[in-house]
Amino acid sequence: MLQAILITAYKDLQHLRKIIDFFDDDFEIYIHFDRKVNIRNANLKKTLNAKNVKLISRKYQVNWGGFNHLKAIMHLLEEALKNSKIGYFHLISGQDYPMKKIDSFKIFFLNNRGTSFLDYQHISLTGWKNNGLDRYEFFNFYDYLDYKNLYQRKILYRLFQLQRKYGIRRKLPFEMSNIYAGSTWWSLNREAAEFVIGFTSSKPKIFKRFRYTLCSEEIYFQTVLCNFFDSNLLVQNNLRHIDWNARNNSNPAVLDITDYDKLVTSEAFFARKFDGSVSSDLLKDLDDFIRKRD
Repeated sequence: MLQAILITAYKDLQHLRKIIDFFDDDFEIYIHFDRKVNIRNANLKKTLNAKNVKLISRKYQVNWGGFNHLKAIMHLLEEALKNSKIGYFHLISGQDYPMKKIDSFKIFFLNNRGTSFLDYQHISLTGWKNNGLDRYEFFNFYDYLDYKNLYQRKILYRLFQLQRKYGIRRKLPFEMSNIYAGSTWWSLNREAAEFVIGFTSSKPKIFKRFRYTLCSEEIYFQTVLCNFFDSNLLVQNNLRHIDWNARNNSNPAVLDITDYDKLVTSEAFFARKFDGSVSSDLLKDLDDFIRKRD
């Protein structure tokens, strides 16, 4: 059974290359690299060129929190679904890294091919401010203003304040009781992946309604699958190790050598986040461990 690795990335080509080199010919790799990053396409393709890389796309400019990230994910999934031999689709970021041997990927997902793995819960249980209502009840302009730019962040905040002050509210795409959310990253089998793409194609107005939703990729897949797909085929675990305690100037944390023991005893198939300047020793030790692992 073929599996697809879908990657959304914006930096660190050498780490991306490590991810690519980890997987063999039983995996196809589809990459979306942020269009706004100043790098020549020729350099990108030269660094990431490999037999199992089937797509390197720069279709969208991706800002943190913007709808374009969800569109980039859907683009990768649609492209990967064109190969009817692919049975599983794993969405990761360019700062993730696999935690299991190749054979473990093959055996586990072959044995569990009837189920999909994603993090989901009712949005009121996420701990998000105002039960997550602020994310989709107001207009969020993250595709047009970069949250990571301090000046533009102030504008985003001001626009939000004005909407609250004057009672501007958007109509919800679903009843509040039917909205689910969770981590962006998942491993979906073909049936679930085809269902999401088919649902989006048949109900484009619902998809477009997420355009001004903050971090829509943390809501859309969960809401569609939990409401309209067979919940018995969903496992409430995305098989990822993520540390949500801010560390190394990042939230989620950039992992370092102090995380080694947690990672080698984890049941996760992927972990994040890794950064070359902080995680190099950890990555070296993990590679050694994975090669030795039974």
